[in-house]
Amino acid sequence: MKPANPTPQTKFIFITGGVLSSLGKGLAAAAIGALLESRGLTITFQKLDPYINVDPGTMNPFQHGEVYVTDDGAETDLDLGHYERYTSVSLSQKNNYTSGRIYYSVINKERRGEYLGGTVQVIPHVTDEIKAAVRQLEGEVDVAIIEIGGTIGDIESLPFLEAIRQLRGDLGRENTLYIHVTLVPYIKTAGEVKTKPTQHSVKELRAIGIQPDILLCRTETTLSDELKAKISLFCNVDRDAVITARDVENIYEVPLWFHEEGLDNKILKLLNVWTGSPRLEPWQELVARIKNPSREVPIAIIGKYVELKESYKSLHEALVHGGVANDARVVLRYVSAEDIEAQGFEGAAELLAGCHGILVPGGFGGRGVAGKIMAITHARQEKVPFFGICLGMQLATIEFARNIAGLTDANSTEFNPGTPHPVIYFIKEWYDYRTSRVQVRDESTDLGGTLRLGSYPCRLLPDTFARAAYGAELIDERHRHRYEFNNEYRRQLADKGLVISGTSPDDKLVEIVELADHPWFLGCQFHPEFKSRPMRPHPLFTAFIKAALEHQKTEG
Repeated sequence: MKPANPTPQTKFIFITGGVLSSLGKGLAAAAIGALLESRGLTITFQKLDPYINVDPGTMNPFQHGEVYVTDDGAETDLDLGHYERYTSVSLSQKNNYTSGRIYYSVINKERRGEYLGGTVQVIPHVTDEIKAAVRQLEGEVDVAIIEIGGTIGDIESLPFLEAIRQLRGDLGRENTLYIHVTLVPYIKTAGEVKTKPTQHSVKELRAIGIQPDILLCRTETTLSDELKAKISLFCNVDRDAVITARDVENIYEVPLWFHEEGLDNKILKLLNVWTGSPRLEPWQELVARIKNPSREVPIAIIGKYVELKESYKSLHEALVHGGVANDARVVLRYVSAEDIEAQGFEGAAELLAGCHGILVPGGFGGRGVAGKIMAITHARQEKVPFFGICLGMQLATIEFARNIAGLTDANSTEFNPGTPHPVIYFIKEWYDYRTSRVQVRDESTDLGGTLRLGSYPCRLLPDTFARAAYGAELIDERHRHRYEFNNEYRRQLADKGLVISGTSPDDKLVEIVELADHPWFLGCQFHPEFKSRPMRPHPLFTAFIKAALEHQKTEG
């Protein structure tokens, strides 16, 4: 007799990359998820990263790019941001594993004696741990999309590749699919597109026992039928499984292009899944709105990682979403905080000239802080719409305390532990609404453990910019920071005109500050960019871009 509610058989798609990094495996995985979800399938994702760090939380953004935070407080790879933006999924700790996390678990098991004194080896112990991480997703959804970080040939990714090779035998051929993202470069001097890098990449993959089922060929132009036939022949894949992953004008075109190439149909055929036709109208409308806005507005982003835009990936996309909500193209001008600092306040005005909104994003450390504060002063005095996120909110508080409240030495204990006016300080305990208990930390706690991470509730004050934007009294937003607004200065700053418009439900943590005598000036302790979606733009970004457009209109 069959059980009344049998567990659904989850299909697994494994995505690997070859030739070189930054080919867009994360975007490819997200776009595939969007296509399958548009056909009514339930999906989830997982990113397996080969680096030894337990998570990217302590990694330099110049090396790794943005650290993306989930509702449950996981510090994850930025590709999880792509996954959540392209689909309706909400991800967590179990959706991102690193080699460090896998080895950490294996070593702890060995120390506890769980291997019964046996010799602990990569095969089977490490690979079994990886397989167990992947199979957590089994039975939860129709399709799980697993992206393997790194590039084929990297020594550190071999255990992950061996694990997914074994999973085909464990789960069955009909329940597993291998997609390989590779490069088909155009050599300008020869005037030819070359398939040899793809052939070598597939050869490397086959040497470790994985025959790809589908090839996503990253290229500048559409591959001809002849080139697809050649790749099919030499790489031993079906002719209709050679997919052109062509460069597109904006990243939200990728699902539409993949569908045009027949990728979703091929996936469903190989996995023996039947669905109805995809509902792609929302994606078509989104792309049309991005390509054909009625106006545009320049926004300045004041940061210290401006050379690497991947450091602000979610922020960049959230601003685009805010523009879409206002039928506008947002022109992003990244301004180095250190350049502002070097040129002084008058120079700041020159560097920011022509921008109708100023945004100071999150960050850590004292480098560039003085320049960011100069930009905030400029925004306050010149009535330019201002948006401060995390560190940006803290610096807006410091700027107000120094220049309006008369606390000339006000600072954060992050930058000056001995400041006489620590308006921002290291909080040692707070009430965690997720676990319903008080969290305690101190300076000796591991660096990653001192952060307030994940989603926390916030109550909004009526008649404020925040309340007008959200249209609700209680919200939830994701955090990633270790310093907080010091309540000892709350009354003093409020008396001088700083509006505390958002606090934790117990009123002990300040979450949002504003200036009432300004067209739009708001700083939030959380990271709203993590919850913005192209078809559901975040209300704060929508309100910020609207204010910038109004400022642009006023300035003529």
